[in-house]
Amino acid sequence: MKRFRFKVWLRAMRAPFFQAVLVPIVLGTAIAWYRSGIFYWQYFLLTTLAVIFINAGTNLANDYFDHQSRSDDINRDATPFSGGSRVIQENLISAGKMYRSSLLFFALAAVIGLYLAFTRGLPLLIIGIIGVLIGYFYTASPIKLGYRGWGEFVAGLGCGPLVVLGAYYVQAQTLSLEALFISIPVGLLIAAVLYINEFPDYACDKKAGKNTLIVKMGRKRARKGFYSLLLIAYLFIILAAILKIVPCTLLISLLTFPLAWKAMKIAHSSYASKQEILPAMSGTIIIHLSVGLLLSVGYVLARIFPWL
Repeated sequence: MKRFRFKVWLRAMRAPFFQAVLVPIVLGTAIAWYRSGIFYWQYFLLTTLAVIFINAGTNLANDYFDHQSRSDDINRDATPFSGGSRVIQENLISAGKMYRSSLLFFALAAVIGLYLAFTRGLPLLIIGIIGVLIGYFYTASPIKLGYRGWGEFVAGLGCGPLVVLGAYYVQAQTLSLEALFISIPVGLLIAAVLYINEFPDYACDKKAGKNTLIVKMGRKRARKGFYSLLLIAYLFIILAAILKIVPCTLLISLLTFPLAWKAMKIAHSSYASKQEILPAMSGTIIIHLSVGLLLSVGYVLARIFPWL
């Protein structure tokens, strides 16, 4: 029974999607190590815990507020990547317990964040506060960012520049334009993950008044936004290497472009089908993971083999 409850909570927290924050943590840490040779494992672990707690709190809060708006309740055909965790709808966890748990995770993140801010630097406090506010008000009133077409932007900001810069600062105790620049592709790719996942929810979101970019533009027109997010992410990496903002070893991440091309082709032809678009949704998650990890590998290679 306890094992079942644990699995239910992992499902509620959307634990398999923690990669959205783990990838930028690894990247920010890799940049710091490349530039200074510094790696404090204890701060890395604390940063990872804090960011995972924020992500868990965000996911739980989003499920609660989507339940309140009935966005998830009227979605009878959810996919593994969209439509919420469904634990409230299946009466596995009560809505009230879901909300209280989200606040608990935000509080745990705050405790770690305060410790890191006072031991490593106050900029971490600002980064952490912005992260929590984005997570909570993504679906919470009165702001409801995800309901006003701002979801992709704030998700990209939160899981891109904020986390990369935070992970970098924890190690190096300074901010970096390089870290900011190379965090943008990671942010664009997580925005692409969220964006493509909204296609199957188009009808339900529209009915619930959740005005995502897909709802605002319509699925057919919205395809161009998906292409743009992927292509601009790769162009940022190429531009950063050409301008020598980052080491050329980061171009190893371009090996993933065939995956992006395949995802774009699927989205182009299957944008209106909940089932046929699934490979594009899973593919975009893989693209985000592989690009982020290969960027990190690129920094490791540049540190070990500086002549490259």
